[in-house]
Amino acid sequence: MTSSSHSVREALAVLSKDLRSEFRTRHAISSLLLFAITSLAVVSFSVSPYSLDADAQGAFLWIVLFFSAMSGLSRSFVKEEESHTVMALRLAASSDSVYIGKLLFNIVIQAAAGVIAAPLFLLLMDIRPAQPGLFAASVALGTIAMASSSTIIAAMISRANSKGALFAVLAFPISLPGLASAIRSTSISLRGGQAGAASGDIRILLAYSVLMIAASLLLFDFVWND
Repeated sequence: MTSSSHSVREALAVLSKDLRSEFRTRHAISSLLLFAITSLAVVSFSVSPYSLDADAQGAFLWIVLFFSAMSGLSRSFVKEEESHTVMALRLAASSDSVYIGKLLFNIVIQAAAGVIAAPLFLLLMDIRPAQPGLFAASVALGTIAMASSSTIIAAMISRANSKGALFAVLAFPISLPGLASAIRSTSISLRGGQAGAASGDIRILLAYSVLMIAASLLLFDFVWND
């Protein structure tokens, strides 16, 4: 068995362990969905959907998705500290495999929240995207970008005293480039326009995710084993 295939098996084992744990407790997905559905319902019933232009609608969707991510994604490493399974995980898998497994778990959880929150946003705000394909691509790539920046931060704050507040404070400036591109491409998909208008933001989202994952792989060994 090659070392790369062994690392893939370890990463998938970490992902499988976290998904089984999440299905038992439903802590992270419940936090994400509760915040997303509550904030969407409150704003849609208090503000006329027709009073917001496409830029404001796109920003509103990503504010909901960002803060719902802040309420749940930090749990990926915090639960290892609380259940005292950190040492066992360090012995069972390499640091790169742990990071990839946790990253995949955060992508799955955030994507599950997006699959429910994005259609609910369109329904409650009575919006039909002018470019549905671009809207779906913006939500998907923005989800990966947020998960890629949140995973390394979740590992860094897992042993801090004020985990929730510290996670949001650190995540916002690091996530801002990806978040801004996701808002712009989503706004273009809602109001329509030339096909290439959002291509720059889509490329930025891809480059941002690749850069964050590569930088996280370089740093994670120091964070995880320190």
